[in-house]
Amino acid sequence: MTTFLLAFGALVSIVNPLSGTFIFFGATRELEPRVRAQVSRWVAIYSFSIMAASLYVGAYVLSFFGISIPVLRVAGGIIVSMSGWRMLTEPDATEQRRSETPRPRSITVPPSRLAFYPLTMPLTTGPGTISVAISLGAGRPSGFHASSVEFFVETLAAVALLALLIYVSYRHCARLADLLGGTGTTIVVRLSAFLLFCIGIQVFWNGAAELLGTLPLGSVGVS
Repeated sequence: MTTFLLAFGALVSIVNPLSGTFIFFGATRELEPRVRAQVSRWVAIYSFSIMAASLYVGAYVLSFFGISIPVLRVAGGIIVSMSGWRMLTEPDATEQRRSETPRPRSITVPPSRLAFYPLTMPLTTGPGTISVAISLGAGRPSGFHASSVEFFVETLAAVALLALLIYVSYRHCARLADLLGGTGTTIVVRLSAFLLFCIGIQVFWNGAAELLGTLPLGSVGVS
């Protein structure tokens, strides 16, 4: 179970379904509960697909395009931090609409299309999650033997469990918001956005530190 715990712990710390629940609720607040449930299911499906693909073929894709993992972390950290900063500084939609009674509305866009961007990418499983999954996949055993099968089974179980947590959390986001109330939801959303910003900075710094470590020491003195 070592690989399972490592993969699940690394991915859940980046995805953080609990904090994403309130961001998801804020983005789907005016949708009908039935539509919101369908969107949450598609977000979980897309998240599972993205994490699994990043684990097993992500490293090959990066190698094909000549992109290193530190570069991916730098780019992913920038995008994640920008998303967190945007959510942190945007007007409080909950406060603006507190005096209103918005009616749930239907949408003409299929839930499967609505769920991918931006709810799945980059808010749930963004570049930070992809870079972590690729890093985990890069450490898999080579060849086809018992250890490689164990790696596949344990990492797939970790991804499936995380996708299930995403679905359950997003599916019941309205209940969690009702428990916290308007003020509590606003506080949690702001804190989640700040944590997302910090995660983006951390992912960026991890990649930048690896890139700076590859520079020749002599170049620093010359410059």
